Amino acid sequence: MGQITSKVSELDWAAVWAGARERLRKELGDAIFDAWIAPLGLVSAEKGDVRIGAPKPFAKNYVANHYAARIERSLRAEGGEPNSLTIVLAPVKPVLVTAPAQPAQTYRAPEMETAEPRRSISNRILHPSQTFESFVPGAVNEFAFRAARSFAEGETGEIGLLYIHGGFGFGKTHLLNAITLEARKRGRRAMFLGAEDFMRQFLGALHRKDTLAFKDELRAADLLVIDDLQHICRSSATISEFLHTVNAFADLRRRIVVAADRPPASLEALGADVRSRLSGGLVIALGKPDRTTRLAILKARSDENARTRPAGALPLDVLERIADVEDASPRDLVGIFTKLATYADLTKKPVTLDVAEETLGQRNVTGRKTSIEDIQKKTAEFYKLEMRDFSSPQRSRRVARPRQVAMYLARELTMRSLPEIGKRFGGRDHTTVLHACRRVAALCAEDKAFKEEVEFLKEVLSRRGEN
Repeated sequence: MGQITSKVSELDWAAVWAGARERLRKELGDAIFDAWIAPLGLVSAEKGDVRIGAPKPFAKNYVANHYAARIERSLRAEGGEPNSLTIVLAPVKPVLVTAPAQPAQTYRAPEMETAEPRRSISNRILHPSQTFESFVPGAVNEFAFRAARSFAEGETGEIGLLYIHGGFGFGKTHLLNAITLEARKRGRRAMFLGAEDFMRQFLGALHRKDTLAFKDELRAADLLVIDDLQHICRSSATISEFLHTVNAFADLRRRIVVAADRPPASLEALGADVRSRLSGGLVIALGKPDRTTRLAILKARSDENARTRPAGALPLDVLERIADVEDASPRDLVGIFTKLATYADLTKKPVTLDVAEETLGQRNVTGRKTSIEDIQKKTAEFYKLEMRDFSSPQRSRRVARPRQVAMYLARELTMRSLPEIGKRFGGRDHTTVLHACRRVAALCAEDKAFKEEVEFLKEVLSRRGEN
């Protein structure tokens, strides 16, 4: 880049660089900073010609093309007046840094790492539209909404842990996203990650023997936000680390927000100590919205849609008819609305009550067939198991085989995706569900008696859906 001329002041370039790094962390966010800026080191600053070292050629070129100007501005903001700034390849020990017009002073920059930059723990991209302003509070979720907002604004006093639980599609992730956005807007370092991200990153650090870096990055946050905690119940080491994290945040007087599909007492695989710790926080349930709230959600979505796709507007009587669906979660309501609005937008035909009734009728027929809970209940009944066995980590054949059958039936009789099915079976991933389906299909081809069992269950559940 071009040369910049100015008078070079007598400076402690080590201090200037340290200040510039902190300024860049705030500007760029933890994820970008940890990936590209953290591995850099101050190599030299002779006569104001600043040289910043990168550990790899790719990192050197990328930083030079994308972040050199920002680095220079940050150096100037911290009082530095570089004549020039150059990004160099420096996988070796740094050289001396000497400030001009001063007795020779020595600064040894941190030794450059030769490995690729470590990825940040949290790589989740926040949804800019999932804010507190776009959340529609109602009778069953107003308490959770107000508590979440208060947490984000730092006004909850001595309460250090907020635990929100509720069914799929009830708005938990929306609230967590809003909390993170609001906290960051207020200058707080908020980290948002799913329980599976926590587990994967911790086990990866354990494998690399780098758990200290994992702990340091996690505990550097002012606010830690964790979604889908039920998915963490598969590793004793991860559960132990999660408990240590909760305790550490309490000791540091920092805050944690957790969301799950059930209350702490029902997360049996977590252990009594973790359940007790979580229950000691502010625990709030999100329920199904009442009709007034359902209609408010639909009106809000309709107003938003009218601004971007006027042809997809829905009349009030159609919105009211959709709001009559008592068993619909907010996500279900948005799904029905989107289908009808898309129909109106693409066909340029108005959505009448008849069209809405047809769509809802299709949903109802499917809905009676798509209850994974019904499948689990009937399968548990048949094989003399408890419902909770399907979500447990048990792998004994007595439990594993019926669990595979229930997964297979869920895929055959519902419109749910593999990841959605996995979530309802203790947070298992889609590959586990796919393996179960293939295994049951293979056994049906090999074992006539087993096939009759599966066909019997399928017939019973199909008849149940028609009633």
